[in-house]
Amino acid sequence: MALLKPFAAIRPVPSLAGQVAALPYDVMNTEEARKLTRNNPYSFLHVDKAEIDFDDSVNPYDDCIYKKAAETLEHMRSNGIYIQDSKPCLYIYREIMYGRVQAGIVGCVSIDDYADGTIKKHEMTREDKEADRIRHVDICDANTGPIFLTYRARQNITRAMKYWMDSYSPIYDFTAEDGVRHTVWVIDDEKTIHSFQKEFENIPNLYIADGHHRAASAFHVGMMRRKKHPNYTGSEEFNYFLAVLFPDEQLHIWPYNRYVHDLNGMTTAQFLEKLKKDFELSPVTGRYEPTKKHEAGMFLDGRWYSLTFKKGSFNEENPVEQLDVSILQNNLLGPILNIDDPRKSARIDFVGGIRGLPELERLVNEGHGVAFALYPTTMDDLMNISDSNCIMPPKSTWFEPKLRSGLFIHTLSHEA
Repeated sequence: MALLKPFAAIRPVPSLAGQVAALPYDVMNTEEARKLTRNNPYSFLHVDKAEIDFDDSVNPYDDCIYKKAAETLEHMRSNGIYIQDSKPCLYIYREIMYGRVQAGIVGCVSIDDYADGTIKKHEMTREDKEADRIRHVDICDANTGPIFLTYRARQNITRAMKYWMDSYSPIYDFTAEDGVRHTVWVIDDEKTIHSFQKEFENIPNLYIADGHHRAASAFHVGMMRRKKHPNYTGSEEFNYFLAVLFPDEQLHIWPYNRYVHDLNGMTTAQFLEKLKKDFELSPVTGRYEPTKKHEAGMFLDGRWYSLTFKKGSFNEENPVEQLDVSILQNNLLGPILNIDDPRKSARIDFVGGIRGLPELERLVNEGHGVAFALYPTTMDDLMNISDSNCIMPPKSTWFEPKLRSGLFIHTLSHEA
């Protein structure tokens, strides 16, 4: 049973929504964020990645960074960039990218559902990344970025969302600089809100698609607040965090490709010879993008190869070990290229599939090494692994389009 709670969103005035809405803080580095915001004082990156407004000599984890984020958020509220709805609502957030539509319900979910496994995870988190967002959320006193959740689609929910979108005008409707269209509706009718809540009560599990660090941080801040307020009732806002809930059938996982900087001291011929044990290898004309599971493309020394993973070289019955990212790691990156811990190795880069095969070619051509184009992990894989309480290898999924931050803010201390 999944708990869905309406909330009174702090949100931008409609005329500025397109300028405020920003890509998530963790999909770009500081310099890239500075370039994106150079001519846009309204960008939410001034809150979510506040180090962009400091000199590089300032540690991005210094206390002044988090204080600046809170000050900027308060400035945006007091100067009329943000307004707050007068009562708790749900919202519909629709994104259209390359003609493909995904529409989800925006609301709050429970830290207790996170703790007891109703909200399922598939990735490990890093303490340093958690600590950063814990301080950010705590000092801003708000969830500033939504967690990207999914669920096994229910047609009652999909139909109800469609009815609302067809019947009412959106509060926001803009196309961002990357061509993705973002549209938002407010659901302010109490009967409709209650019907959505009842539908989600019949859903046994929600799944984190993207935002594991933000979810973990929101949970920890909620637990910190409970310690400060031992007489809490469970209704306080700090018991909940901001999320967008999408039906699984509308989501699209892109490949998450790999680039290794070198061949671990081997010549090209030696490397290709070692691959023969677990892979069928064939040179191809032109670029090669895999079209099914257990195949990969490899770019090496200016040419593409097809790799087919040999049967018997991996455990087809294990939900984690049968993932292409696992097979590549266990049979090639680890034993052949000596990338034993891809989370920590400086010799490997992960490249989101949206950048395409030309980006892999560029990396290899400019820096040598080898690149691998993988077939994307499926939504069934993600959910089956989560249901098994297993953990995927790092960088197994890349979701597009990304949710924009700054369109909805959930304050932890009080409501409207």
